[in-house]
Amino acid sequence: MPHPLIIDPAQNYTFSRYFELTADPEEIFAEFDCQLVSRSLVLPTINQPLDFVAALIERINRVLELVDLTSEIARRESLIAPILLEVCLQSHQKLKIEYAVNVSNLLKGSFDYFIPGPKNLLVIEAKQADLSRGFVQLGIELLALDRWTNSTTPILYGAVTTGDSWKFGKFDRTTQTLTRDTRLYSVPSDLSQLIAILLGIINPDSES
Repeated sequence: MPHPLIIDPAQNYTFSRYFELTADPEEIFAEFDCQLVSRSLVLPTINQPLDFVAALIERINRVLELVDLTSEIARRESLIAPILLEVCLQSHQKLKIEYAVNVSNLLKGSFDYFIPGPKNLLVIEAKQADLSRGFVQLGIELLALDRWTNSTTPILYGAVTTGDSWKFGKFDRTTQTLTRDTRLYSVPSDLSQLIAILLGIINPDSES
């Protein structure tokens, strides 16, 4: 007996709708002929002094004393945007915010944060601070990015974040495999390592 479809191809799906699906993530991605695996990722990391990070850590610590992070807008404006803006300033990269993409009726919506370039980086905010379901949405957006971008890089990177927690993923465009990192990076305790990874991903000279 055929397995019932999780995704109705006759309907329209925005990226955020996938966050709401309760089906098993592996089955969701299988409908796009994509495999989902979980393992510890060795992520590109920049190896150079990051003198600016100390000031960023101090600023974030002060923000955490002043701001209640219970709302999405508070996490976005107090933690996520400042980190990504600093990364883009240091790397001279553009930051696209709420970047609209329309690949098909199943793959459309807006990327929360998108850093275009030789190595694309996609970052989304986890709604309701739910990283697990947020990763499903991230994976769908990486699938859309694979079909939309003109970049020929074989690997696409992404991260889902609550602001104080970050989880990375990578999409192998050749094998159509989405890998979910088993590690979680915390802010501010892991901020130096997080910044080094973000810079490593978007640095065109770093390894994939």
